[in-house]
Amino acid sequence: MYVVGASDKATEAPLGALMRTSWRPKRRLPSSCVQAPPLYRPRGQGLRTPPLVLLTTPHPETTMQALKLARKYPNFSQEQMMQLVEQFNQIDLDSTGRLPKSTVLTALSTNASPSAPAGKYTYDQVRETLKTVSIDSSGQVELDDFVDLVDKLRSGAGATAGQVHRGGALSGLMGASAGGAGGAAASSAGGGSGGGKVLVKGSNTNITHSINEDERTEFTRHINQVLAGDADIGDRLPIPTDTFQIFDECRDGLLLAKLINDSVPDTIDERVLNKASKAKAPSAMPSAKSKATLNNFQMTENNNLVITSAKSLGLSVVNIGATDLNEGREHLILGLIWQIIRRGLLAKIDIKLHPELYRLLEDDETLEQFLRLPPDQILLRWFNYHLKAANWPKRVSNFSKDVADSENYTVLLNQLKPDQCSRAPLQEHDLHARAEKVLQNADAIGCRKYLTPSSLVAGNAKLNLAFVANLFNTWPGLEPLEENERPVIEDFDAEGEREARVFTLWLNSLDVDPGVYDLYEDLKDGLVLLQAFDKVIPGSVTWRRVAKSPLPLSRFKAVENTNYVLDLARQSNMHIVGIQGADLVDGQRTLTLGLVWQMMRRNILSTMASLSKGGRDVSDSDIVKWANDQVQKGGKRSSMRSFKDPSLKDAKFFLDLLDSLKPGYVDYSLVYEGRNDEECKANAKLAISIARKLGSLIFIVPEDIVDVRPRLVLTFCAALMALQSGGMH
Repeated sequence: MYVVGASDKATEAPLGALMRTSWRPKRRLPSSCVQAPPLYRPRGQGLRTPPLVLLTTPHPETTMQALKLARKYPNFSQEQMMQLVEQFNQIDLDSTGRLPKSTVLTALSTNASPSAPAGKYTYDQVRETLKTVSIDSSGQVELDDFVDLVDKLRSGAGATAGQVHRGGALSGLMGASAGGAGGAAASSAGGGSGGGKVLVKGSNTNITHSINEDERTEFTRHINQVLAGDADIGDRLPIPTDTFQIFDECRDGLLLAKLINDSVPDTIDERVLNKASKAKAPSAMPSAKSKATLNNFQMTENNNLVITSAKSLGLSVVNIGATDLNEGREHLILGLIWQIIRRGLLAKIDIKLHPELYRLLEDDETLEQFLRLPPDQILLRWFNYHLKAANWPKRVSNFSKDVADSENYTVLLNQLKPDQCSRAPLQEHDLHARAEKVLQNADAIGCRKYLTPSSLVAGNAKLNLAFVANLFNTWPGLEPLEENERPVIEDFDAEGEREARVFTLWLNSLDVDPGVYDLYEDLKDGLVLLQAFDKVIPGSVTWRRVAKSPLPLSRFKAVENTNYVLDLARQSNMHIVGIQGADLVDGQRTLTLGLVWQMMRRNILSTMASLSKGGRDVSDSDIVKWANDQVQKGGKRSSMRSFKDPSLKDAKFFLDLLDSLKPGYVDYSLVYEGRNDEECKANAKLAISIARKLGSLIFIVPEDIVDVRPRLVLTFCAALMALQSGGMH
């Protein structure tokens, strides 16, 4: 018998002297230990701290648990089962009988640290096998689940095929076999990034999705770089680039929210994010990183905010819900990560930020025509501009096969930085060796990112686009314009531009095909507007009347379509005066905005009518009255007269409205007085993020509230009204 005191050094003590008492410890101890009762010291010295007594025999509770589980899992001996119960209790610091999946993954995999009680299985093997264990809706692993997981790892049932198995501290317990039943993956999910694809299970066991290893690796590297040192998640970085851990790190929504803000700053007010207090690493894993966990409800709120914010940026999140992110659905998360990264990389390809892009205009091309090009097409134009300047005969029209042989990259880098990037790679005949030399050139100018030799040769379009965008953002290589060369960029009025942005996002949220990039250009043939009408008023469009091909439509066919759009608008009692189909074909901005606004307003009001009692139509005044009534019910004194009310600019009315919808949800210590535009904008940003966290789809930006844009303020209030009518989260 040994007693462990405060110094953690064992000293002998008679068992009888320690146990002759009814004293019991208040806190739960590892089952191999009991805590001795207080022992009296001589008078004046007070009580001794109860020491820990390390027993040579297991705690009775451990023995009972082990015997019960051993009958259920005959593959384990009683001794092995007691070891498993011991390990579970050591990791369960809070003595809840439940462990977060992340804790279990760290405990049983070899990726955490050499000193962790890890077996011979990789992170991805444990992760894939854990999917086959029946865990309740809490998402927490109980003791029975833990034993089931280890049992399946030993037998290979559910483990990922093709994994490399390493020895470790639990090798004797875990057993020698780990092959066998392959489960979800057709190829290794834990190997290096060699351009391969990994198959993972979908929500339906009969469906699989492929994950490109190069993309997973490079996107993880990007995240490690841009989020390093973050106050909330910096201690979770770097994330291993050769495992599927990135998808588990995204489950609580924090990482994705931070990534969105890196790509498009200030999209999310991070003050509204749910963040758990820092957790201690289990004593069984002294070198493991500490990691706090959120419950399912908190994760869902964060992921609602991520999804609605992504939609507000025009990203495609069709068929992605908060539950998909909570569960770490790999293919959906990887696709969302790419869209977020892409948005940030392409944001700087803007003639207002780089006036020298004017040099890319081709003969007989107007600036207006050039500005309609999407950013990826401008990148290709930029690439070809430099190839032409280098007297190189080839051109690129895509980010895949046209760059796969590395020749065009060699010339581009040499043209941008001739002193540091030679054309020597052209002399190399082996494609992989040439690709490596090109990337060494890129490294010399600080641009070796996103690509590996294998992904370059494979022609991975996403990674090549990211590589070229980063190259442009670092070394555009375009001569600055002289004052007399600067083009006159005609700005449409600010309100028109703001509304055009919102209407574009709204149309894309309807999943129109193709997506809208330039509101005025992309609506000219009427096809997108007709799709939108069919979504807003299902069955309203008779598609046999619509001219759909050949594309691009002739002006005559386009006018036919847009006239049909206006017919539908009139039939729907929209206010259409002084507008003809030809005006839409000609891209008349004010008239186009007026039509799309009425379609969006009809969509909003129809949604609210469907949620109201009796399906009654809802008017603007109804929305104003509803908002004022809600705020009054919440015990607040603020109010609004109309959507033009100047008092709305400080956003405090909207914060009061949100707090009335979900009492206590607004932390008023974060609310400013609104004494200047900066404070008003901070309040507006807070209100928008809270609404999105509740699951409301909000397209406006804080400036729209501060400037009190009536149409856009209406959409915000209407979205909150629809949220309440549809049921709060």
